[in-house]
Amino acid sequence: MPKISTKSWLDNDTFAAWTFLAPAVILLGLFVLWPIAYLFYLSFTAGSFTSTGTYWVGFKNYWRLLLNPDFWQVIGNTVYFTVASVIPSLVIPLGLAVLLNRSMALRGVLRSAYFLPSIISLVAAGLGFRWLFQTSGPVNAFLNIFGIPTISWLGDTFWAMPVLIILSIWKQLGFNMVVFLAGLQAIPPSRYEAAELDGANGWRQFWHITLPGLRPTLIFATVTTAIFTLRSFEQVYVMTGGGPLNTTNLLVYYIYQEAFGQFDFGYAAAAATVLLAIALVLVYLQLRTWEEES
Repeated sequence: MPKISTKSWLDNDTFAAWTFLAPAVILLGLFVLWPIAYLFYLSFTAGSFTSTGTYWVGFKNYWRLLLNPDFWQVIGNTVYFTVASVIPSLVIPLGLAVLLNRSMALRGVLRSAYFLPSIISLVAAGLGFRWLFQTSGPVNAFLNIFGIPTISWLGDTFWAMPVLIILSIWKQLGFNMVVFLAGLQAIPPSRYEAAELDGANGWRQFWHITLPGLRPTLIFATVTTAIFTLRSFEQVYVMTGGGPLNTTNLLVYYIYQEAFGQFDFGYAAAAATVLLAIALVLVYLQLRTWEEES
């Protein structure tokens, strides 16, 4: 008597996989893919969400971006802010992680203290920094003790951006330190023991063992920190409002101004598409680098 197959469509691996993936795929499509697609469509339109509606203008919004000197100033501000924030946000946490990865007194307390800024709201941190760096604030009071004249930190075209950069570094420090600590603990201790037997000092061990072992972690931290700085908005909104003279206006705040200040949603969508493209390039470079490592 021939054997009757009892395998049904429920036993199909592909069907089972899609059954479990379906809720996540649906949510991803609704809240990520569809908004991105609509943003891209909106960047080719003009008008508003009123009774007049929107209408197709093609590449006009992108052409306006290219010809707008304010946009290029914002791009320059964003590049300056990103580069000046990312490098210290990697170097300082890496140094702290190397120190706190060793056995020392109060190591757990120090780790918690350095990580604390990363869980504080950016709005609260921005308000705190605005109080610290106001003209009659504690920073100027401390500098006056040494005879340094009062500085209008947030009202000066030179000093306003460095204050935002300091806040960004302080906010990102704890997260990157934890990331580097996790990477350091994944490096086999036997490598350091062998290096010590060969007479390698601490600097040679760091250069030839620690850094190569942390390369994937460094790539991850660099990309995530760059994306964090690119999407900076709260500190600008709370502390400077893009001033003085547009010197602290970053790309996300510029998009906010054009969309909800000028109600020019098509132009704002074009600027947001540029920001999305920059973020995608960073992610692509990260993936390519990881592929080369594997």
